[in-house]
Amino acid sequence: MGKSLIPPSGGEDDSIEPVDLKKALEERYLAYALSTIMHRALPDVRDGLKPVHRRIMHAMRLLRLNPDQGFAKCARIVGEVMGKFHPHGDQSIYDALVRLAQSFSMRYPLVDGQGNFGNIDGDNAAAMRYTEARMTEVATLLLEGINEDAVDFRPTYNEEDEEPIVLPGNFPNLLANGSSGIAVGMATSIPPHNAAELCDAAIHLIDHPDATVAQLVEFVQGPDFPTGGIIVEDRSSILEAYETGRGGFRVRARWNTEDMGRGTWNAVVTEIPYGVQKSRLIEKIAELILARKLPLVEDIRDESAEDIRIVLVPKSRTVDPALMMESLFRLTELESRFPLNMNVLSRGKVPGVLSLKEVLREWLDHRRDVLLRRSRNRLAEIERRLEILGGYLIAYLNIDEVIRIIREEDEPKPVMMARFSLTDVQAEAILNMRLRALRKLEEFEIRKEFDGLTEEKKQIEALLASDVQQWKTVRWEIQNVRYRFDPEKNPELGARRTTFAEPPEHDIGDVHHALVEREPVTVVVSEKGWLRALKGHLADLSTLSFKEGDGLKLAFHAQTTDKILVFSTGGKFYTIGADRLPGGRGHGEPIRIMVDMENDQDIVTAFAHDPERRLLLVSHAGNGFIVPEKEVVANTRKGKQLMNVKSPDEAKLCVPVSGDHVAIVGENRKLLVFPLVEVPEMTRGKGVRLQKYKDGGVSDAKTFAMAEGLTWQDSADRTFTKSADELAEWLGNRAAAGRIAPKGFPRTGKF
Repeated sequence: MGKSLIPPSGGEDDSIEPVDLKKALEERYLAYALSTIMHRALPDVRDGLKPVHRRIMHAMRLLRLNPDQGFAKCARIVGEVMGKFHPHGDQSIYDALVRLAQSFSMRYPLVDGQGNFGNIDGDNAAAMRYTEARMTEVATLLLEGINEDAVDFRPTYNEEDEEPIVLPGNFPNLLANGSSGIAVGMATSIPPHNAAELCDAAIHLIDHPDATVAQLVEFVQGPDFPTGGIIVEDRSSILEAYETGRGGFRVRARWNTEDMGRGTWNAVVTEIPYGVQKSRLIEKIAELILARKLPLVEDIRDESAEDIRIVLVPKSRTVDPALMMESLFRLTELESRFPLNMNVLSRGKVPGVLSLKEVLREWLDHRRDVLLRRSRNRLAEIERRLEILGGYLIAYLNIDEVIRIIREEDEPKPVMMARFSLTDVQAEAILNMRLRALRKLEEFEIRKEFDGLTEEKKQIEALLASDVQQWKTVRWEIQNVRYRFDPEKNPELGARRTTFAEPPEHDIGDVHHALVEREPVTVVVSEKGWLRALKGHLADLSTLSFKEGDGLKLAFHAQTTDKILVFSTGGKFYTIGADRLPGGRGHGEPIRIMVDMENDQDIVTAFAHDPERRLLLVSHAGNGFIVPEKEVVANTRKGKQLMNVKSPDEAKLCVPVSGDHVAIVGENRKLLVFPLVEVPEMTRGKGVRLQKYKDGGVSDAKTFAMAEGLTWQDSADRTFTKSADELAEWLGNRAAAGRIAPKGFPRTGKF
């Protein structure tokens, strides 16, 4: 018979407990979240390690893989970690171990690897059965004093062994090597820093406990990435990041130009931003070159060996190297942003975002704790040893009697204790002595050791009693660490690799131009507001096709690098890059897809942007003003409101300004000419009245130089010119009504 599906109590419901789903989920998810935060994703502020790294270090210590010993297979280390301390997948442990050995991932590697441990191209390490590892000097610093009761231990997952809760950490590992991780509802991201700078800042903090973050940033300039690079971030934002514990750093590749002779050159990248895979970066740049997104770059080659060497060939020798690189920084990971989020476990328990000062403070307090615990441990050792030495002295002075008691008594221990008033420990030590040690029992030796230990005991007691003495000792320890990583003494590991530079001062327009291939186009705008750009400068537009009921409104020549300005009846200017206009195959796209133009508005005109020009804007009611064209460019889809018009009035004309007079004609065919200086220049507004109407509005306006006269064309394309004298009767002041236009003026009312 199969398994019974009936509940064990015979089918009654009394063994089924109802559970509140919301509560159960909350409890269980919280438990999971806490476990992820505490035991997986966030580093401890004191030793800068997550549990898996701490367990790897501890296991390597137990395997005695010191820097001066031989290597052991990584499979052996991973097996030890997994079996004793870390009951998770072997691959995740090995990945963590590999990262600790990569000199391009860790500023100060904790593992000295032998074999293939992956590379900066993102290739994986060899399998753990092929690679070997041992600890580095930095790892021994982190473990220093661990067997002198420096830190607490806790039972491992199966309670068969013990593991350290935190390492003694005689190295500012959290900031020196950085850390990143994603927990539940919080993440951490700390870049690597320079150990010597951190030690200097810590020493300054010991000497001046109330130092500000600004003073500490004098020492810790900023991150120091193992892969070098240049940080382009201004000092104020770096300071703010360290004060709040949140921020970011823009890191750029280091590059220089190499002269190839005969005026040609190549740009060579020698350092790339931290965390960027070189192969991916090069693939991405090659794709952009093929897609013609990088018109200044001809080719890219990877000539790297152990060091990085990426060669970028420019399109021509006339290209500006800085501009070419700027375009690459804009579009590729040659510039990347490394976030700072100093979210760590404070005192090993509480997750929180700390400032630079708080991180150093917690590390120093931990170092002092370790010092006190090691000192007390040593004190207890000394006291035990002094007790035994006292026993040896008594035995030495009565050696024959001691031997007699041991030979003749059945229970020598109590007899000796009574005879010489020894303690249990002393009697045990004497009985456990080997015969060969008898000749070493010289009073002189024993007294020398006794006096030496008594002196050391006095010093330790003085240390434990004095705060000043404790901080002095911590300072001395940090000084020793600094000496090891001194940029002068140990440039290989100690010297700063990442440098700082001012944020680049290239105009966005320049770079935008550099990113677009310059080609001639003809921009076509239809009556219903459809835009397109045809390749080349077309002269004949009669062949253009339009949608049913639509026709040509205007067309003009431009370059793909131009900005196209569109002026709407609502008095707004919109900006569209000529390279973003749809091609000329179909009917184009309606302008409302490209910009946020209101439905009740139409296009007044469109033209290519020229920042040197000035424009005359005129509304239907005859108001107007002059605006410099560089003021009308809009940076967003919403456009830029320039002319304030209230319905039923609307913007009607936008004409480039030249010359010294304005000619304006109304729908009533009255013409008025007045000096240009009477029109004010503004960046926004309603404008002033240019011509007065009883009803109707403006028909057309133009500006001209009086010396050259006013010209117009009639419907038969004949050109008329009126000189200054002939225009005398139409000349007046702004806001006058004007007089009926002269004979020959076109019926359309347009110039």
